[in-house]
This record gives sequence, structure tokens and C-alpha cells, in this order.
Amino acid sequence: MVTVVVVINILISLILLYMAWRVRQLKKRLTRIANILVAAERSSHAVLSGAPEAIYMSQQNIHDLRQKDQPSRLQIQRLRQIFSLLAHGQQVWRRYFLRSQLTLVKKRK
Repeated sequence: MVTVVVVINILISLILLYMAWRVRQLKKRLTRIANILVAAERSSHAVLSGAPEAIYMSQQNIHDLRQKDQPSRLQIQRLRQIFSLLAHGQQVWRRYFLRSQLTLVKKRK
């Protein structure tokens, strides 16, 4: 009976020893993963630390360019309106001129 208890205790001890070894392996793996993540965070922080300043400067430059470009946009818009009016006037003139020529040709016959 004592040998059965001793054998069971040895088996329990071996199982617990195996579990402790697996937990230790898991702990090492998690430590490595945590170190990798910390290094990645430091690297990304170093790279992105100047990003807000760069974004602000870019926004300011874009605003300045839009302010400089606004008079040109107005001139282009006016030119488009003028050309549109000229094209419309040409269409109206063609219609009127063609009608008047057709009526003259019909009257001559």
C-alpha cells in the first residue's frame, strides 16, 4: 500500500515538474515577445515623433498655396465663362444664319 502511495506521489511530482517546465518555457517566450514589442514601440515612436510638426507644416504650406492660387482660379473661371458665352453665341448665330439662308434659297425657287 505504501508503494502505491509513493508511486502516485512520484507520478504527481513528475507531472507537476513537467507543468512547471512548460510554464517556464511560456514565460521565456512571452518575455521575448514583450521585448520585441517594446523595441517596435520605441522605433515607431522615434520615427513618428516628428510627424505632428511635419503634418502642421504641410497643412500650412497647402493653405498658403491655395491662397496664392486663388486669383488664378478666378481668372480661369472667368475665361471659361467667356469661352462658354462665345460658343453659345456662335451656335445661336449659326442657327440664325442657316435659317436665313434656307429661307432665301426657298424663296428663290
